[in-house]
Amino acid sequence: MYGFHLSDNIVRLRRERKMTQEEVADFIGVTKASVSKWENQQSTPDIMLLPQLAALFDVTVDELMGYEAQMSKEQIRRCYLELTNNFTKMPFQEAMDKVRELTHRYYSCYPFLMQVCVLHLNHFMLAETEEERKQILRETVVICDRILERCSDVGICNDAISMKAVIKLQMGNMAEVIEMLEPVADSFQISEQNDMLLIQAYQMAGELEKAKSYTQIRQYLSMLKLVNTAMSDLSLYMQDMKRCEETIRRMKGMMKLYQLEQLHPNQAAQCYYQMAVVYAVQDKREEALEELKHFEQCVCSLLESEQMFLHGDAYFDRLEEWIEQLPLGDQTPRDRAFVRQNVVQALSHPAFTVLKDMEEYQNMIHHMEKGGK
Repeated sequence: MYGFHLSDNIVRLRRERKMTQEEVADFIGVTKASVSKWENQQSTPDIMLLPQLAALFDVTVDELMGYEAQMSKEQIRRCYLELTNNFTKMPFQEAMDKVRELTHRYYSCYPFLMQVCVLHLNHFMLAETEEERKQILRETVVICDRILERCSDVGICNDAISMKAVIKLQMGNMAEVIEMLEPVADSFQISEQNDMLLIQAYQMAGELEKAKSYTQIRQYLSMLKLVNTAMSDLSLYMQDMKRCEETIRRMKGMMKLYQLEQLHPNQAAQCYYQMAVVYAVQDKREEALEELKHFEQCVCSLLESEQMFLHGDAYFDRLEEWIEQLPLGDQTPRDRAFVRQNVVQALSHPAFTVLKDMEEYQNMIHHMEKGGK
């Protein structure tokens, strides 16, 4: 999948067509020794000969060379997993070089390019210098622009817009983000009703199974969106403890209602972490430590599971097919070792300075540094 296979293909195609090296040589106008060297990888055909060879074997030049411009969904998933594992096994620059190599090779495979953007966003902070980190973000914007200019898939283009906004925010270009997202974030647009209209259409058409599945998907995503928006509320009202406490009360009610710790421990961990930051900023040390304990439990639950993957539960029992259709399926965009590293960094947040003399807090950091086991 990742390289050209010209010599192997010449051998395979010649044998499939029951041709000798002499016959190939005569048709192309070269010596039998030249064909032998091509097949033994001692040399390669002149570029001007490739169309003749392709015509002889009745294939395209791309097929002759083993070049694949597109990856299947399964290939993209395997490739992403391999690339993300590289960041824990190789020096950062070497891992990035492999990402760039495949990006150039599959520069017209837009689903793959979108996952390259995800990969960049999840790993750019590992670069040694600030300039290297900025360069990766700039490369990501270029890829997003290519997707938006060339790709005809509306879903992928929408993802590219969101990704570009995230990158621009990381780069500090807030005005550009506002300009990009304000038009599409208008809550008064009639398109906001599309979900309900589609569910009603399924139901009226007698496609009840589709209606049920789609209802579950939208409810699941709306629940995640609600807790994410509540986390933003905590961040915005950091100094208004009364409001924050009410937001936390409601968030915990929602999390308990939907059993978020079991359903999506990563999302639950983020919620508890944001609550801990709020309490720490207000110098409520015991409360902050309590939320960090919940955070640690969720992280450990995630790390101790045999696989880190998305899943439904007894209530959301129709998500599997939808999850399977996601670009990465049920696999997470970061590997286990990288998650641990991020958790240790998260516990070093400046807000938690007020906890530094608390033994339980120090034990928590030590526990995570040892792998959370």
